[in-house]
Parts: sequence; structure tokens; C-alpha cells
Amino acid sequence: QVQLVESGGGLVQPGGSLRLSCAASGGFLSIYAMVGWYRQAPGKQRELVATMTGDGTANFADSVKGRFTISRDNVKNTVSLQMNSLKPEDTAVYYCYRNQRGHDYWGQGTQVTVSS
Repeated sequence: QVQLVESGGGLVQPGGSLRLSCAASGGFLSIYAMVGWYRQAPGKQRELVATMTGDGTANFADSVKGRFTISRDNVKNTVSLQMNSLKPEDTAVYYCYRNQRGHDYWGQGTQVTVSS
């Protein structure tokens, strides 16, 4: 069974930066898996932040374009999200995501709070 474990969340001031990381383990980990990040703010639905296909094509929500970057390491089975110029509206629980062989896998989530 694939397991995803996130790290790197926390409290940051507006304009600051954070880097989230997610490590996958267990089962067969395909290099062709779609990986990425979603987030859920209080009272809102979970939404896509960024994804990356197996060939390295990245997709971003309009709200984070130009501020966030996504990267993956298929040897270490990790995916990272570099978040710059953070805004209060980026406050949410961030979830690591992986899809392979038609199955969705989720991490437990890590809290990101942007506040002065």
C-alpha cells in the first residue's frame, strides 16, 4: 500500500516562503505517476494547487502561478512544493497527492498558515 508523508508546513508571514515535501513509500511506485499538491481552507472545498506528470509537465492553479513551483525526484520518490510570496489566502491544509494505475493516494495533510 502506497503511503504519503508530508513535511514542511508551519506559520509564515505574508511575503514569506515555505517548502513542502512529500515522501512516498510502500508498494510499487511508478515513475509515471501523477503527483502533486491540493489544499483545503476552512469552509472550502479541496482544490488543486499544482501537479506534475511523469514526463515532468507541471500544472498550476491560477492563484499560485508565478509564486509556487513543483518538483519531483523519482529516485527518492519525493515531490516538493516551493511556495514564495505567500499570501494570507494561501492558508490551508496542504495534501500530497499521487495517482498511479488508476488509484488515488493522499497524505495526511500539513497546515500552512500565512499571518502577521
